[in-house]
Amino acid sequence: MTSDSAQHSQVSTVSPTETAVDFHVQVRLKSEGERLLLILPPEAEVPGAASWFDLWQQLKHRLNAGDRFWQANSIVHLMAQDRLLDGQKLQEIADALSEVELQLQRVYSSRRQTAVAAAAAGYSVEQQPPSYSLNQTPPEPAQLMAEPLYLQLTVRSGVEIRHPGTIVILGDLNPGGAVIAEGDIFVWGRLRGVAHAGAGGNRECRIMALQMEPTQLRIADAVARAPESPPAQFYPEVAYVTPQGIRIARAADFSKTNVLLNS
Repeated sequence: MTSDSAQHSQVSTVSPTETAVDFHVQVRLKSEGERLLLILPPEAEVPGAASWFDLWQQLKHRLNAGDRFWQANSIVHLMAQDRLLDGQKLQEIADALSEVELQLQRVYSSRRQTAVAAAAAGYSVEQQPPSYSLNQTPPEPAQLMAEPLYLQLTVRSGVEIRHPGTIVILGDLNPGGAVIAEGDIFVWGRLRGVAHAGAGGNRECRIMALQMEPTQLRIADAVARAPESPPAQFYPEVAYVTPQGIRIARAADFSKTNVLLNS
């Protein structure tokens, strides 16, 4: 039988004056193919809105108790749901996973602040629409459209950002990085990775960048690659869909182009 002191030694954040793990808070870790899902309980479904301390106790218990069913250096996707996590909390989660040879790679969240914090920390991010329990009233259909996601950072190689609305990046999109939006994509910098606007099928969406050097552009189901020879001079450009496929125009001429297409 495990003593209370031995049990507390497994939870690094528990002090002698604090209570044991609250098992009403269910932090889950499960295998899905070659990855692991770390699932935090949604605030809307946990009575009393479990504190970060409760979640931290549960996480440490899950990682340190029982047999480890994962391979060393397995990739972890954090299902944060509606939990508000800042950079420090994400780092604490990553450190706890690293201690048991797991690597945090992607964060799924319905909270804008969590998505921004995760992207700023260098993780791939997918912002999801919020879910609603049976005792909550969902918003009107007109309010379901996701607000733009603003990120002041450089999207580095290996990082993927997904959002069910428009994405605005104040920085660069590097080769090997990807930005996927159901709305428009605006890169206030150099676009050199993969940009996919209108991911839900909207061919009216646009991709704009101060310097357009993409690995690949996609708008809805239309795909285009950058020319083999880069232009001698760069200027802000807009990519859009025509009956002939994706076209790129100078931002200054884009309104004129639209007038000609619709005339």
